[in-house]
Amino acid sequence: MKTKNLEIGRLGEAIAKRYLQDNRYTIVAQNYKTKYAEIDLIVRHKDILVFVEVRTRIGERFGTPEESINRKKINKLIKNARGYVAGKRYNKGYRIDVVCIVLDENKKVKRIDHYRNITF
Repeated sequence: MKTKNLEIGRLGEAIAKRYLQDNRYTIVAQNYKTKYAEIDLIVRHKDILVFVEVRTRIGERFGTPEESINRKKINKLIKNARGYVAGKRYNKGYRIDVVCIVLDENKKVKRIDHYRNITF
């Protein structure tokens, strides 16, 4: 990944982390690596474990963050979540969410959208 994209991605993760904490989510892990890939954020909301994919864009001229979530990406997120729960022997409820962030050219937040339970 290009350095600039990595920088934007990390900024987006920090913004999403703050947003989730402000909405009563507890951070469990960040950038957790499984054998399949990396999970951006693992959080807890009430009694549910939530795996969060963060998608960040500067502007929407070249597409929205939502447009980058396709069936292949969702399947990868499902594998990541299953890998985590199997490895931790976790047998309670969990879901997969996506937080989409659009920044302006000064890297200020224009919008944040939180999509819950994207696999159903």
